[in-house]
Amino acid sequence: MKEGRYLGFGGQYLPEILIPEIHRVEAAYEQYKDDPEFLNEFHSLLKKYVGRPSLLYYAKNMTEDLGGAQIYLKREDLNHTGAHKINNVIGQALIAKRMGKKRLIAETGAGQHGVATATIAALFGMECEIFMGKMDTDRQRLNVYRMELLGAKVHPVTTGSAVLKDAVNAALQNYAARSEDTFYVMGSAVGPHPFPAMVHDFQSVISKESKQQILEETGNLPDYVIACVGGGSNAIGSFAEYIEEDGVQLIGCEAAGKGIDTKDTAATMALGSTGIFHGMKSRFLQNKDGQINPVYSISAGLDYPGVGPEHVALMDSGRAQYVPITDDEAVNAFEYIAKQEGIVAAIESCHAIAEVQKLAPTLSKDKVIICTLSGRGDKDVASIAKYRGINISED
Repeated sequence: MKEGRYLGFGGQYLPEILIPEIHRVEAAYEQYKDDPEFLNEFHSLLKKYVGRPSLLYYAKNMTEDLGGAQIYLKREDLNHTGAHKINNVIGQALIAKRMGKKRLIAETGAGQHGVATATIAALFGMECEIFMGKMDTDRQRLNVYRMELLGAKVHPVTTGSAVLKDAVNAALQNYAARSEDTFYVMGSAVGPHPFPAMVHDFQSVISKESKQQILEETGNLPDYVIACVGGGSNAIGSFAEYIEEDGVQLIGCEAAGKGIDTKDTAATMALGSTGIFHGMKSRFLQNKDGQINPVYSISAGLDYPGVGPEHVALMDSGRAQYVPITDDEAVNAFEYIAKQEGIVAAIESCHAIAEVQKLAPTLSKDKVIICTLSGRGDKDVASIAKYRGINISED
């Protein structure tokens, strides 16, 4: 990666008003990313506040039921706030503090990044405002209340399709208006440089831990690492330490929604094309004129029309493969892991579990799969019940 580019993807495509501020963020990131004092504070908070290292759990019941490869689950759902998002938020918020910023803003889809940002803002004594598509505030009301409980102001975004991409648009507009006192905590591996690089670095703790843990457990590296992909923060963190390990196959699972042969999908890798959006050159679901298409997924966290530039480079180079998973497959996986392992996993993560269900039986019993559970599924129970025709809301 040179100057924020991954095989030509990435870069900085922004309104002129934001360029000086992004350069200041870039300079701060370069100054602190290898600074011992900064890293000590970052890792201390991960250990003492987040509860890292997260477990690498041998899924014995799934392994026996599927009858093939050994399955290990990297349990990011056990982190404080219930997802991987807090790893990156701590890193970016520490940079914001060192830059003298008093206010954090963020976009969020499923709400986990918003909750993590609100949590750290409370811990650090900073103001916090969260931008969330109106459709997502409706289907993730629990997380909206959690953010407000933590002291954040949540802005339901009604423009466009009222989902994650529109929340990013609103956050960028707010950032342009108040960059003098504000730091935009980008939640996924997207956006202008240095955000994809920062997210890679701060989320790489996932694969640094899993690599050490699987070597201690089995004496070997895994054969496969599997993770869900929207913008791609959880997946890039899960892949990071294995990218140079050619014997480890990397699989990202994106949201096919109702199917890649329908308009109700968010399968960017399967159907997208190269374009420029949200400050980066990457792959997007767009029409022939470059206008971003509406997207759909049962998962608010994967309901995004693009993907991080590093993921595009990994796919185009052949280093990683990306597979579409439908709503039906993800919901079946949500129920499967609950019944098999007693784990209620995020619907985002269950896109990856669905691929494990397909892949594991085709492999021999000496093969090893690591699948990252990006978050817990409390937030999804009501919407999955509704998907099954059961109303459990109190309305």
